[in-house]
Amino acid sequence: MPTTTSGGAADAGTTPALATPGKIIAVHLNYPSRAAQRGRTPEQPSYFLKPASSLSSSGTPVDRPDGCELLVFEGEIALVIGRRTRGVSPADGWAAVSHVTCANDFGVYDLRYADKGSNLRSKGADGFTPVGPTLLPTAGLDPAALRIRTWVNGTLAQEDTTADLLFGFGRLVADLSQLITLEPGDLILTGTPAGSSVVGPGDTVEVEVDAPGAPGAPRTGRLVSPIRQGTVPFGAFGAGPRVDDLQRTEAWGSAEAAGLAPASAATPEPAPAAAPFDLTSELKAQINGVGTATLSAQLRKRGLNAVSIDGLGSTRPGARLVGRARTLRYIPAREDLFESHGGGYNAQKRAFDSLGPGDVLVIEARGERGTGTVGDILALRAQVRGAAGIVTDGGVRDLAAVAALDIPTYHAGPHPAVLGRRHVPWDTDLTVACGGASVQPGDVIVGDADGLIVIPPHLVEEVVASAIVQEREETFIAAMVAAGHGVDGLYPMNAEWRASYRVWQEEQA
Repeated sequence: MPTTTSGGAADAGTTPALATPGKIIAVHLNYPSRAAQRGRTPEQPSYFLKPASSLSSSGTPVDRPDGCELLVFEGEIALVIGRRTRGVSPADGWAAVSHVTCANDFGVYDLRYADKGSNLRSKGADGFTPVGPTLLPTAGLDPAALRIRTWVNGTLAQEDTTADLLFGFGRLVADLSQLITLEPGDLILTGTPAGSSVVGPGDTVEVEVDAPGAPGAPRTGRLVSPIRQGTVPFGAFGAGPRVDDLQRTEAWGSAEAAGLAPASAATPEPAPAAAPFDLTSELKAQINGVGTATLSAQLRKRGLNAVSIDGLGSTRPGARLVGRARTLRYIPAREDLFESHGGGYNAQKRAFDSLGPGDVLVIEARGERGTGTVGDILALRAQVRGAAGIVTDGGVRDLAAVAALDIPTYHAGPHPAVLGRRHVPWDTDLTVACGGASVQPGDVIVGDADGLIVIPPHLVEEVVASAIVQEREETFIAAMVAAGHGVDGLYPMNAEWRASYRVWQEEQA
């Protein structure tokens, strides 16, 4: 079982180490990123119970039951109740928590149908609630400044903070204590952020909770859960595993990740028509309402850092760019290859002729600025076809004429030379590298004065929804700073400022 850290003594009545809890209560949805992924945001918190027998410790293997396909991890922050609590207010709820630690709310989606909402069979198996490895005393911790991270086989899969929870920790304790007496040692699992997905035998899942802004930056250490295959088959006297494409989609996080969408990231050269969503006018308007800096922050929360196309300038710096990627690749010039591929109706001309409304042509030129990759005639052709923009990490010919067009063109600089000096136009509509970023056909390209961002299509709606929430919060924070308030506790918001923010939201409605 977990042990406490040496970060200070707990208050009287708290548990110095985690004993078997009387109750394990888990919250369904609490992180905006997860709510956006699920497509629903609850007005009030809801819960389910996990049996105490599901508890396990760091290093203990988690068995995927025999015959099951969809074992899913959910990294979470667990609250340890430190004193007998009944009928407290949201303002006093946090004081009832003696420690926090990390938990992993494992479940098998193969059995969800049998639970009818209880989650007993799907999430209650022995070992399905690992916690630990250490407990962090809550003294000195800001409940709105904790961080949760999850790794699968060493790769970051989940990262989020408690700064923008749908339901703060004090509110959860208060809500539960309206009807249920919480006892010392009881655990409350507070929800998981986006990024939860399927794991299988041989995988290792690690979860860690820390407080980066607190003195000493306390952390729990990593809760390690090796996954292994169970060997005991289900008997015919109870419900057995059953899956369908809906459960696969929800378990993996998207139809694409589950391999059910034709534009799967595992497909080497997806076509733009296979994009799993419609970039509607409404969605474009939502994207245009948030900055690339905010979108970048939200992508980083989901473990995506290499999503910016760097080093380019725009012919229309004040213009906003939103569209779906089409791609063109140039290879280094070689005389015989240019002779066979550079003339006639080559890949470059085919790419520009095939553009449609809302397309952004992204060109891989290897960062080579020593020749033009597009000129005024082809840029005009893109504009006439209704394309949203052109992005090249190479040079542009006829820059003054290209800049006079309405279509924004992002480029590495001007150059008067023709294509064949450094490039051979080779192929279209495949994965390319541009400005240090990988771009696939169907990716969403967003550009503004801060730069260019690439958003995988299956994340667009989720990322934009979270970005809207973030910018609304930052509008409030900016207003408070303008009014003379300091940033300590305000940016990011602590519990007191978050309460003020909710009042401000109601006033703005």
